[in-house]
Amino acid sequence: MTDIEMFDPRMQQILGPNSQLQRLYTGAEWGEGPVWLAAQQSLVWSDIPNNRMLRWSAETGVEVFRQPSNFSNGNSLDGEGRQVTCEHGRRCISRTEHDGQVRVLVDRYQGGRLNSPNDLVVKSDGSIWFSDPAYGIMSDREGYKADSEQDGCHVYRFDPASQELSRVATDFEKPNGLAFSVDESRLYISDTSASHDPQGCHHIRVFDVLEGSRLANGRVFAVIEPGLPDGFRLDQQGWLYVSSSDSIQVFDAEGCRLGKIHVPEKISNCTFGGALSDVLFISASTSLYSIALNTRGAPRPTA
Repeated sequence: MTDIEMFDPRMQQILGPNSQLQRLYTGAEWGEGPVWLAAQQSLVWSDIPNNRMLRWSAETGVEVFRQPSNFSNGNSLDGEGRQVTCEHGRRCISRTEHDGQVRVLVDRYQGGRLNSPNDLVVKSDGSIWFSDPAYGIMSDREGYKADSEQDGCHVYRFDPASQELSRVATDFEKPNGLAFSVDESRLYISDTSASHDPQGCHHIRVFDVLEGSRLANGRVFAVIEPGLPDGFRLDQQGWLYVSSSDSIQVFDAEGCRLGKIHVPEKISNCTFGGALSDVLFISASTSLYSIALNTRGAPRPTA
């Protein structure tokens, strides 16, 4: 029986008769960055310390998708359905072309190497927005230990068309997960500095997106307890599905916590997928889980 905790009656709206948490796989060391590949009807996610990506499908189960993966972390799709990936090992954003070639898109800002891109989201105009904390260079477990060549941990916007890389948020301790609102008028960004400092941040902030390329008016959207808001995604009505140490926490667009979908492992991230985009896939420590919901994921960008 799936353990659902409700704080608001609206939580019932997303639950259907088939809303049962299922464990699809276990055997990762730290799973992260799930992305649904609609063309292949499969889910790909990162197993960072094992330097590999795994793939799950209902037909074939789980297989290795890519190894080595350059300590990949977050993944997303662009408007042409190409997989875009944060790599700790090469300290870059890469893109998997339709022919399978993996191409580095950006790895430096003003001459210095990026820290270790963590998570990303692609906007409908093709720009790639990503967080760049230092987790991948702090040790050899999730990348290669190295000194930072930047003056901090920031959030960036990269335009593949113009090759322009700009900083859009510079006041984070450890920026991590990020996602646009359904109409792309707001950008949500988590800060997970408490992962190494108990007094650090464990909240999500929301920013207004100005002229499609700048952020303003940053404010705290929600504080996540217990644990950290590592990764999160939105559904079609603008509700957020946020990772924590005990559950996927569901928030409406105004920051009201509606309920929890309890998961028996610490959660890193989630994404919507399936033929109707009504299945929430959850990467949680060693395992991959899924739950069918009575909602659909927010639309993906199109070219």
